[in-house]
Amino acid sequence: RCALGSILGGGASLVMAKGDDAVRRRKNKTGRKRMRNKESAVPARVAAKRRRKTGNRRICEGMCFSLPTPDDPFNDRHGMETKQKPSNSVSPPPLSATEESKNQRCDVAVRAEQRASEGGGVGSDCDSDYGWSTKFIMLCLNAIDDAWKDRQAAPDGSLDVSLFACHWGVDFWKCCSSGSHIIDTSGSCPTTEQVAWLVSTASDIITRKEMQGHVVRSVCKPLKALGIHTASLHPDAPLDRQVQGLRSCEPEFLVSTPERLLELVSLKAIDISGVSLLVLDVFNTFLDLGFVDKLNSVRETISGNPQVVLFSDCYSEVFTSFAQHILSGPVTRLCQSDVITCQSAFISQLVHFHTTQEEKVAKIKQIITGIFSSEVPIPDKILLISRTANKFQMLRSSLEESYEISKDSSCAFSIISDSRKALRVFATDCKSLYEEDLEEFGTTIFMDLPTSIEDYVHVLSMMARHSITGALHSFFCKGDAALAQPLVEVLMQC
Repeated sequence: RCALGSILGGGASLVMAKGDDAVRRRKNKTGRKRMRNKESAVPARVAAKRRRKTGNRRICEGMCFSLPTPDDPFNDRHGMETKQKPSNSVSPPPLSATEESKNQRCDVAVRAEQRASEGGGVGSDCDSDYGWSTKFIMLCLNAIDDAWKDRQAAPDGSLDVSLFACHWGVDFWKCCSSGSHIIDTSGSCPTTEQVAWLVSTASDIITRKEMQGHVVRSVCKPLKALGIHTASLHPDAPLDRQVQGLRSCEPEFLVSTPERLLELVSLKAIDISGVSLLVLDVFNTFLDLGFVDKLNSVRETISGNPQVVLFSDCYSEVFTSFAQHILSGPVTRLCQSDVITCQSAFISQLVHFHTTQEEKVAKIKQIITGIFSSEVPIPDKILLISRTANKFQMLRSSLEESYEISKDSSCAFSIISDSRKALRVFATDCKSLYEEDLEEFGTTIFMDLPTSIEDYVHVLSMMARHSITGALHSFFCKGDAALAQPLVEVLMQC
């Protein structure tokens, strides 16, 4: 005993062998600690807790708590009861207000999905990698809608019936599914409904690729439980704090000013080369602050060809040149406002004063020559509107002297220039004006003004929706004196 005490007192230690149970406990503790520190663990636990409280467990979770029954001896239904169809003689019980609103929301969602799938949007040369998982988009919109209803209002104080009732959102979804860039000409900041559709669509893009300001933050907050995180970068916060925060997380959404974003990119605190969707809010504000060059730098930092959404409240030549520089590929113009100024944004109106038919034909030939010689990509289609059909034959005979004219079953005829550029010409009369799909025509020519100014406004507000700019040419003569005053009002307004 004295010898043992002297040995221990001399600095030696007595080591006992650990059992298998102690090693297993230590290993399990390390594994639990690693799972707690995992980034996706918190949203996963929150989602599992929410499912557990509502009673909507997953099949893999519910199967542990179900037992075989005489009706289901092999436990194929995992404890879930089958719903029996009510007979025709028994009327279903009346729905409560909550169930009725939920059914209405589902009906609207189905109609929105059907609208988005019809037509397929415009043709696109760029590849669209998105299979457009409609279920995930509906899940995001439902999460945002439920969060607003819990607070009895949206972040801006409004409370709508459902996000699925927003026609702008469905049109936006349709344009995104076709791979088209988008220009909104409503003339105001995006509403909360528009931001909700933007965030939900971008969330679907993010999840699809992974599998192969204040309003934005408040809209994105309900999506945190689904694993979608947002970071706000602005000059008011310290730069060091933002750099440390970006190192600890990898957000799916970035809300930033161009100046601070470029500063963080230069410090290599964040990499935006793989951005899938770029949204620029209210171009006029960037123009007043002198941030146009910074916006071009942000776009050049992003590799590839991301989809771009521009919210514009100014229709100047500066914005037109900026949009033509930053957008490559198909473009779609959307407008939520019913004001004619917003509906006809970027459309040039040109009125020509010619009395004889020969002068009109000569001027139209000059217009077509200008289209072929322009450096801007020419529109694929041109629409001629006249009161009688014999004027089209006169125009075609005159064009055959300068261009090659070919027959086309899909249109009246096609004009082919010396450089082999083709321009398809469509012809219609004023009576069939509302039957034409005017969105595809970048250039429209009124060979004869319509009898009503409403027909003129209809063409002006609906044409050239798939191009940045458009041109509406009109020929005015003495017989159109009754339209002079309303036409001047439209020209001054737009």
